[in-house]
Amino acid sequence: MAETEIEWTDATWNPVAGCSIMSSGCTNCYAMRMAKRLDAMGVEKYSNLTRTVNGQAVWTGAIREDRGSLKIPISWKKPRKIFVNSMSDLFHDLVSEQFISDVWQVMADTPHHNYQILTKRPDRMKNLLNSWGRVVLPNVWLGTSVESKKVVSRVDELRDVPAAIRFISFEPLIGPVGDIDLQNIHWAIVGGESGPNARPIREEWIDEIHDQCDDHETAFFFKQWGTWGSDNKKRSKKANGRTYRGRTWDDMPSSAVSI
Repeated sequence: MAETEIEWTDATWNPVAGCSIMSSGCTNCYAMRMAKRLDAMGVEKYSNLTRTVNGQAVWTGAIREDRGSLKIPISWKKPRKIFVNSMSDLFHDLVSEQFISDVWQVMADTPHHNYQILTKRPDRMKNLLNSWGRVVLPNVWLGTSVESKKVVSRVDELRDVPAAIRFISFEPLIGPVGDIDLQNIHWAIVGGESGPNARPIREEWIDEIHDQCDDHETAFFFKQWGTWGSDNKKRSKKANGRTYRGRTWDDMPSSAVSI
């Protein structure tokens, strides 16, 4: 586990390493670049998980389950919001059901933490958790990533997941999402892409998500503009900042709703 600069969480925990590209939102994934860097530093967990294509790190598709990391959250006594698998996807097809179950047991044994799990594979998450008999842990928030209208069907899969809190990460937002049903979705995170090859974000895309969150009473969190600012000009992520409609938006889900 590590402290993090991600604005909507307190720490990261990575019991799984490695992933594979799922959709266009994965193209410039920071985790691929970081895994390559960690491999170069000699961190065995990330060895050979990426290859270089046209000068960029790309996942090989290999997955590692790190059993040694399972005990880490237990040692943290101070309550934290913990982003699970910032460097992977817990519901990747190659992550075994037994290992996911073991992760669930750790989260059940540490109810003083809130765990945030984000996947691009909500269909597997839905099928697996429903097969367990709709067990809901009140401290586990389950989410999916939606980068554009092309993958908005993930929201319907998420809605069928038994969860205390369901959330969507619209990051990197690389296209409009259009009309989206946010019923029983408790939280939305919106952010632009950052990095040397970042694709632009448009304010009108953020507007349509914000207004629909308002209609559905879904908490709205604006994470960042990223490399492209509100004026459609390219500059550093820090220079562009987090201000949208004249303020910062750090709304969080107010309570867990067990369904």
